[in-house]
Amino acid sequence: MSIRIRLTAWYTGILAVTLILFSASIYGFVRYNTYQEVKNRLEDQANRIISSQGFSITQGLDLTLNPKQAERLEYVQLYAQIHNYVNGFTRYSQNMLDQQMEFPIPDPQTIPEQIVFQNVTLEDNSFLMCQVPVYLNNNLIAILQLAAYTGAEDRLMERMKSVLIFGFFITIVIASTLGLFLARKSMTPIEKVIQAANGIQTGNDLSVRIDYDGPNDEIGQLIGTVNGMLSRTEGFYNELDDAYKAQRRFVSDASHELRTPLTTIRGNVDLLKKIWSDGDAGHLHLDEDSLKKFSIEAVDDIAGESQRMSRLVNDLLSLARADAGHTLSKEPLALSTLIEEVVRRAQFLPRQVDWVQGDLDAVQDASVLGSKDYLQQMLFIFIENAFKYTSEGSVMMDAVRSGDQVGIRIVDTGIGMDRSEVPLIFERFYRADPSRGVTQGTGLGLSIAQWIIDEHDGSVEVMTKLGVGTTFIIWLPATFNALPE
Repeated sequence: MSIRIRLTAWYTGILAVTLILFSASIYGFVRYNTYQEVKNRLEDQANRIISSQGFSITQGLDLTLNPKQAERLEYVQLYAQIHNYVNGFTRYSQNMLDQQMEFPIPDPQTIPEQIVFQNVTLEDNSFLMCQVPVYLNNNLIAILQLAAYTGAEDRLMERMKSVLIFGFFITIVIASTLGLFLARKSMTPIEKVIQAANGIQTGNDLSVRIDYDGPNDEIGQLIGTVNGMLSRTEGFYNELDDAYKAQRRFVSDASHELRTPLTTIRGNVDLLKKIWSDGDAGHLHLDEDSLKKFSIEAVDDIAGESQRMSRLVNDLLSLARADAGHTLSKEPLALSTLIEEVVRRAQFLPRQVDWVQGDLDAVQDASVLGSKDYLQQMLFIFIENAFKYTSEGSVMMDAVRSGDQVGIRIVDTGIGMDRSEVPLIFERFYRADPSRGVTQGTGLGLSIAQWIIDEHDGSVEVMTKLGVGTTFIIWLPATFNALPE
């Protein structure tokens, strides 16, 4: 059973119970007041009749009405009957004699001492009768039965009952119809939510949103929440899809980078194995010096490719730590001491251009909270990258200050990059130059540098021009004059 049907059933049931209680209350109130008025009239007339009569213990009570009383009973349509238990005679009012009516006489043993009202039906005519016992010296001598015709009151109550029952069913039908309509209308936004969810479940379109132009009530808030959830889900899905594509590209590139040195190592090993096997050296016409020279060259190739593989594995290990959420151990560091050590060691790196130390006054008295080894590794990545892609000119390193941040600037006069490639250079295995495979490297350095910068709450700024050179500025939050001398 759907929610709208259940809501309609609940609304209808509650309305039905309310109408039943209300109708019963109205009916009972009207019935009580209608018949109570008749009872009051009967009791008043009965007391007047008895008080106007004479009675004795020996003769009992005989009904004698004066003309005024008889006319009054006729006028108010009351019928009087008195049974005398002393002599057994029964007297009737004139209207009862005219209509030949007679009320049943009760057994004196069953007559209560107080006034009793009861409904009597004679020849399909309904009466409300008041029975008043007459006592003298604690002896029952007579009983007065005064009745009023209640046909009009009965018809009124029957009509009222019919109106209430008919109105009850009409109201229930109208309320059920309107309730179902309103429930269906109120559930329409929920159906849209279900359709959107089913569309997402059966398809791949996460851009579906639920259109709603109603008030900002509970339904509107629900739809807003669902739309927000869909937006977040779409964002998570896109991020996951991008991460999956990046992972596939990463695995493919890593496999390619590892396959090249492995192929070289395997080829040299097979060649060494072949020339050092019995008889193969003579077959190749190699003398001892040539054999030694050839073997040394092969071993050098194997050693070089092994070092390349080792660097690649170390880089992959650093990225794996980054992906696993590895946090660095940090401590306050004097930035000037760290920079001076990097500048000194950088002059011994393989290079074809001049290594220039610029103005480093900006790092004086500056300290950072970080890891010395990782910060040096990050700077050497940028410096080695500058040496690698600069064939003439120079590579310079200096420092600038902006507010509470220190910028370490590395400027080269190398091949530069196109501006469209700048957002991609920090991706894994990406290289901006077209000589990929010729220039040595794994394409992971800048990705590792970006991770180290992020771990130190820093940022990197890139300015480049194709054929002119590239400038990297690594911004790090710093404090000044915080370390003791």
